[in-house]
Amino acid sequence: MNEKKVLNALTSTLVLAAGASLPLHAQTAQPYQGVVGRTLAESKEWWPEPVKAPAGAPNVVWILIDDVGYGAAGTFGGVINTPTFDSLANNGLRYTNFHTCAICAPTRSALLTGRNSASVHESGFSHIGSSAGFPGWDGRVPATAGTIAEILRDNGYNTFAVGKYGITPDEEATDAGPFDHWPTGKGFNHFFGFLGSATDQYKPDLVEDQAHATPDGRHLSDQITDKAIFYIDRQKKAAPDKPFFLYYAPGATHAPHMVDRYWSDQYEGKFDKGWDAFREEVFERQKKLGVIPANAILPERNENIKAWDSLTPDEKKLYARFMEVYAGYLTYTDFEVGRLVNHLKEIGQLDNTLIFISIGDNGASKEGSQEGTIDKSYRGKLVSDEDRVAYNLANIDKIGTPDSHQGNYPLGWAQAANTPFRYWKSDANCEGGTHNPLIVYWPKGIKEKGGIRTQYSQVIDLLPTTLDLVGIKAPEEIRGIKQQPIEGTSLAYSIDDAQAPTRHTLQYYYIFGSRSIYDNGWKAELAYPNDILTKNAIVNPPLDESTWELYNLNDDPTERIDLAKKYPEKLTQLKAEFEEQAKAHHLAPYLTFDDIKLTHHTYLPQWYLDRQKQAAAQASSSK
Repeated sequence: MNEKKVLNALTSTLVLAAGASLPLHAQTAQPYQGVVGRTLAESKEWWPEPVKAPAGAPNVVWILIDDVGYGAAGTFGGVINTPTFDSLANNGLRYTNFHTCAICAPTRSALLTGRNSASVHESGFSHIGSSAGFPGWDGRVPATAGTIAEILRDNGYNTFAVGKYGITPDEEATDAGPFDHWPTGKGFNHFFGFLGSATDQYKPDLVEDQAHATPDGRHLSDQITDKAIFYIDRQKKAAPDKPFFLYYAPGATHAPHMVDRYWSDQYEGKFDKGWDAFREEVFERQKKLGVIPANAILPERNENIKAWDSLTPDEKKLYARFMEVYAGYLTYTDFEVGRLVNHLKEIGQLDNTLIFISIGDNGASKEGSQEGTIDKSYRGKLVSDEDRVAYNLANIDKIGTPDSHQGNYPLGWAQAANTPFRYWKSDANCEGGTHNPLIVYWPKGIKEKGGIRTQYSQVIDLLPTTLDLVGIKAPEEIRGIKQQPIEGTSLAYSIDDAQAPTRHTLQYYYIFGSRSIYDNGWKAELAYPNDILTKNAIVNPPLDESTWELYNLNDDPTERIDLAKKYPEKLTQLKAEFEEQAKAHHLAPYLTFDDIKLTHHTYLPQWYLDRQKQAAAQASSSK
């Protein structure tokens, strides 16, 4: 571990100052104001004014962490140390009622465009086999849905992205392009990271700008932080007064969970009491911190999760080690963010930098199976619990190392990391899939230190919030292309008013069959039969649309008491609203996991199937 990096991160100090508001303005194409005659003497030269950001406009940094539940980070009551997040939140604002889309690609497309994921064609993924040839599902964010990077670029900002992008179609992710759906095609001047949903942290599928690059062997989070600092310093040297936009999206803490033992060993023995004790402890910490409602009640453990006390000593040893690694991974991620923040302070840019941190693009991951995963040997295979436990125990020293290619913790820890909510990543029906922490920090623009905001919000709100705070109007056109309306609601109204009534009052959610609709505190939801809980069954139980549930989140924020039978009229109303929202945002058809099997490629386009047949024929003829 580089001692200077550690010292810089640990000694960073964040200072909050009084804020100032900025007038809104929008850059428009300037009509030619010269005179063109037949000769130079009859003509008058003219050049347009250079595009500049609003006077005093802040730098903007968006930080999106991957696969973190609401109850993981210490900043929101968890027991995992996150000192950088703590410092930013203590000198800024915690938004405790913030939501994502329950899974990575929909969240990222909604975040970057300020529009619902189906509205920008990202109901599923951009991966072959999990996208489909329908308007809301083809995985190609259209030019009519300009990103925050495009808007800020055209208003005088330099724009950089590092880390995970996740919304480039697979068939376009080669060095031959086309590059329209790469970050550089969506408004970023420079990009360094990976285009897919997950990658090896030591041997990443690395890209810089518009070409693949060779990893240098260091952890990916270390590399992207260095590159972000390099981009910022290079720009500030050339144009000190020009603001920048940085989208910092590490692959952490998505699987594979890989981190140096320096970090994971800090948690040795810390999780020996197990996930049941973890949930109880975190719940009490959240109550004391005020990041969950006072009337919240911790739900019972999921019936598919074993009680910790019922596990064998070997299981306890194994599962505790999985969580030690994950905790170290999250603390290390916080450290890398700290390096970035401290560098901004050192170069005199931190006070006028607006920072948003979403701690998770969805809830904690359920993809580690009941027993946890280390490598490909047992990933997704139908094996007995005993065989998987025995295999993992024999390979316990590989957890967290560069050899843990599929490293992910057991399902019990996913539920614990989502405290106080039910269920987990990809479950768009429950808060455990969609409810994430949000931090907003801006010394020159936020007067209150350590404030808590409870207004309902969703990831589509960050783009209009940023534009409001920076002082830029959403454009009607971007480089001649008419734009879809922004669908998010600016949170600027709540920055200085903790008691302001919520303005984002209606929101739908949908991920591969699971769905819900929120309306002014009421929520109707329909679960999808969970293949993770049925041991990765090849055929799931059929979706039963008569099993909608109804909750009043104002009275029951952790969704414990189903009111569907008590208030059938309300349920009917909300179900109708879901259908209206689905139609308005091009969500249909309602594709499920059974319609799109990620391994069976049900909806592969014909050109891809033809290419597969051709490759198979060539391989056969060469034998």
